[in-house]
Amino acid sequence: MTRLSTLTPQMAGVLERIHRAKRPPFYSQTPQEARAAYLAGAEILDLPRAPLARIDNLQIPARDGCPLGARLYAPKRDAGLPVLLYLHGGGFTVGGLDTHDSLCRQLALRSGCAVVSLDYRLAPEHRFPTAVEDCIDALQWLAREGASLGLDTQRIAIGGDSAGGTLAAVCAIDAARRGGPKLALLTGNVKRPGEPAR
Repeated sequence: MTRLSTLTPQMAGVLERIHRAKRPPFYSQTPQEARAAYLAGAEILDLPRAPLARIDNLQIPARDGCPLGARLYAPKRDAGLPVLLYLHGGGFTVGGLDTHDSLCRQLALRSGCAVVSLDYRLAPEHRFPTAVEDCIDALQWLAREGASLGLDTQRIAIGGDSAGGTLAAVCAIDAARRGGPKLALLTGNVKRPGEPAR
């Protein structure tokens, strides 16, 4: 049995097309080359970039004063939307706002929530624990300043893919240990305590 035979036909096809393209593996490239290659191929498998009512570029201050790029996506301009802090994948070395732009648009569109995508600093230029600290700082900033952006800071969720999922888990543990911000993930028509039925 080959490795490809254990995959779905769609995923096997993706890997076969990647193999036929003869692109060098990321590990054989410098970080800068790998970032450029990842960006160039990021949207090949993504849905087209969905139009949204609101897309704002932001800057979030890190603890050392460095301004971190971020992007706010919202399916409507109404105030009080719940918000997801999204942390991109990429092995802590590649990825950023543009590589995950289409995905974040889809998350906002399909969930009805706002999404804030964070451009945390990458290795090897920024060694551990910089990425972790950047994400913790962004979560705390969102809890403090989100209301000024029209977001419901009582309904903050955090998530990500791959390395971003690891960062999200660390942020959630840190928030629980420090006593905040309190994270909530509401889906569909979940009723909050004291909220009238919808």
